[in-house]
Amino acid sequence: MGNLSFNVPESGHRHFGLIGHPVSHSWSARYFEKKWKTLGLVDCRYSLHDVSELADVPALWNSRTWEGMNVTLPYKKTILPLMDELSEESRAIGAVNVVSFREGRRMGHNTDAIGFRRSIAPFLEGHHDRALVLGTGGSAAAVVHVLREIGIAVTRVSRNPVVAGDIGYEDIAKEGIQSTPLVVNCTPVGMFPNGAALPPLSPSALSGFGSDHFLVDLIYNPQETALMKTASSLGARTLGGESMLFLQADAAWEIWTGSKASL
Repeated sequence: MGNLSFNVPESGHRHFGLIGHPVSHSWSARYFEKKWKTLGLVDCRYSLHDVSELADVPALWNSRTWEGMNVTLPYKKTILPLMDELSEESRAIGAVNVVSFREGRRMGHNTDAIGFRRSIAPFLEGHHDRALVLGTGGSAAAVVHVLREIGIAVTRVSRNPVVAGDIGYEDIAKEGIQSTPLVVNCTPVGMFPNGAALPPLSPSALSGFGSDHFLVDLIYNPQETALMKTASSLGARTLGGESMLFLQADAAWEIWTGSKASL
């Protein structure tokens, strides 16, 4: 069995939580606790669960009556077989980051797509018609889904491209960045505590950023990643991951409760 701790809250409350590996860096508990305080809800509890093996998840779910859970790395894709139902969007994306529990059934949802769509909407301009998406995990799948839905041509970038049409970081030259006005980093490279790290793009490729570019980095800690600093220094507009996180969390709350109340 994996490294699993059933650090569940006391009985008599409404239970929510997060599963992933690792989860110690997560802001979810603090965010929801602040929300509940603002809304005057005293019966809600949120707990973090560092699950090192997917096989341990059913035991955690059976340990308590849950109302909702968030799902983070590395389980957004692999958790799909544990769902009884999938929302239309999570099925299309092939990834789940929110689980709702109703009458003994588990339904998977994807609010990463909702959060990303809402966060970038105020910043997109007509020339943002092509995008490079760095990474191929669950968050990247949601980002690609949203971009293609709104008519933006997407090229995915992977350390080990295996899907037709994907490319490697070594395939990106300065001209490739110059000709692609939207870049989205969906990898954890640059996340605290490794804030100085950059995705494996060559210095020449990085120099391709300019004033017509919009760089989105899904990382929220630090608020400005090394990649964002590099692109910004060359004139690009940048957006960190904090707004997306808040928006996807509020969307999760709407799914769990039917309430649109937000901070």
